[in-house]
Amino acid sequence: MKKNPVKIVFLDRDGVINEFPGNGNYVTQVKDFHFVPGALEALRILTQAGFTMFVVSNQAGVGKGIYSKDKLARITKRMLTAVKKTGGKIKKVFYCTHRTDHGCDCRKPEIGSLVRAMKTVNKSMKYLQHAYFVGDTKVDMQAGQNAGCKTIFVLSGRDQRRDIKKWNLKPDYIVKNLLAATKIINHENSHHLRLGRRGTPKSR
Repeated sequence: MKKNPVKIVFLDRDGVINEFPGNGNYVTQVKDFHFVPGALEALRILTQAGFTMFVVSNQAGVGKGIYSKDKLARITKRMLTAVKKTGGKIKKVFYCTHRTDHGCDCRKPEIGSLVRAMKTVNKSMKYLQHAYFVGDTKVDMQAGQNAGCKTIFVLSGRDQRRDIKKWNLKPDYIVKNLLAATKIINHENSHHLRLGRRGTPKSR
């Protein structure tokens, strides 16, 4: 098979990179930002494998006035600094800070942020079929599928396996966490295999 022409991974933040907040809603300050075990290692591995990574996250707490853009920026700096220090690299972070009723195109499951991300690497939308979206919610999986990406659901965040049974969509893969997702991504890239799409989700 032909080599994957684009190596791009889209990542949700809360529940994928950092632990889902204890209050069930938002990480509102730096001291509450804690990496999911194995996440930094996963980001390093993907970086070393040549993948370009984007974080795409809904942060409506800003629009609701729960925390400020300044606090969000501090949290982002903490994340990016730690990722860089451990050998990883995130190309760009895309946040939607609008309220849920804003009607924007950047709030997942809309794909405005993914479109903008592709523009930063001068790739057309057709290449999204070769990209991956890793998330922990139905909205993440919807965004990935709406864009044509391969979807990987991680069980380290908000939604769990029991929730998936109620959905009208199926992720391509269901795994424990980002580190496990990384193994799938690297395996496919190394062997030029194509994940089964839209079928029964596979667990690892």
